[in-house]
Amino acid sequence: MNLHDGLLGSEFYRDVGDFTHGSTLNIKTVGAVTIQEASENTPLVYNPIESGEITFQMTDYVGDAWYVTDDLREDGNQVDQLMTARSTESTRAIQENFETRFLEVAQAGQVQTTPNLVNGFAHRIIANAGNDQFALTHLIQMRLAFDKANVPAAGRVFIADPVVEATLNGLVSITTDVTPFAENILRNGMASGMRFAGQLYGFDIILNNRLPTGSFNDGTDTVAAGVANICMSTLDDQTKPVMAAWRRQPKVEGERNKDLARDEFVVRARFGLGVQRVDTLGVIVTSATAIA
Repeated sequence: MNLHDGLLGSEFYRDVGDFTHGSTLNIKTVGAVTIQEASENTPLVYNPIESGEITFQMTDYVGDAWYVTDDLREDGNQVDQLMTARSTESTRAIQENFETRFLEVAQAGQVQTTPNLVNGFAHRIIANAGNDQFALTHLIQMRLAFDKANVPAAGRVFIADPVVEATLNGLVSITTDVTPFAENILRNGMASGMRFAGQLYGFDIILNNRLPTGSFNDGTDTVAAGVANICMSTLDDQTKPVMAAWRRQPKVEGERNKDLARDEFVVRARFGLGVQRVDTLGVIVTSATAIA
């Protein structure tokens, strides 16, 4: 059996699974309200309720296929267990592909060459000191940006690369007197399962090995070999930045190919991902390898 890490749950995205027909969904968005000066015997200006529209589409169609020959059945050992494990691995691979695409779509929801300002504060932060390493100031800046964007305090998460956790672990010094929180970090590291033992600056920090990597910039600074650590709100469907829907869940089907003397199996899945809002989305780009 292969070793696997934990998968992100469905609470990280808005499920628009009730969208069951067609390949494109148009969603109306409500803009900010501007208060008007009122006076007697003067009508107010009537404004339309919708100010824009976002489009959600079925974006991904993936699958897998394999076969088991009669010779393998006759000559092999534990073939039934092997077939069951192979089916499980196929479904798992599709789930990992879904999560990878989810994180890619979240990062791509921002404009690559700008700091993605919301109310004057950057939601795209590039580590530009030292070896492009993560620093606590980055998370402090993102907290301020979220506060200025009126992102609810509850439900904030920071999906971080394990290299970031290694840096955070190094920030705790062994002294003769440590707090219970620091003692837990020294014993177990920051991560417990795939989740941090506590919060930092209001963010629940979750480790993930499928974050987007490559060259990223904000129009001023660039990290050539970076990883896009993603901040977002997961409080409810109105605050989650990413929406998703499974049009076809992974399902294994099989049939007999008598001409080739083998059993054939296939699994297909179809899903869509899209960004519904960017004010509750943040990206902190750091080195994919350097540890402070």
